[in-house]
Amino acid sequence: MQKCDLTGKGKQYGHNVSFSQRHTKKVWKPNLQSKTVVVNGKKVKMKLSTQAIRTLKKKGLLNPAEQPSRPTPTTTAKPAAKAKATAKTKS
Repeated sequence: MQKCDLTGKGKQYGHNVSFSQRHTKKVWKPNLQSKTVVVNGKKVKMKLSTQAIRTLKKKGLLNPAEQPSRPTPTTTAKPAAKAKATAKTKS
């Protein structure tokens, strides 16, 4: 089911409207992520909307350390490129 377990945010219905004003049915689904949350000392797997996850992080109820970290870009490639450029200008 497309519904946030915490906030109750669910599908919204409407119409796509083309240039010719033809109305076709459209469904907007919430961005749900599966998260494991500690509730009363027990781990519970919940489907949470990204808006709810942001709010929990802001309130300090969801540990940001649990989130996977992104690799940091290395800056070693730039000095090597400069060394090649200076070698070309000398010759």
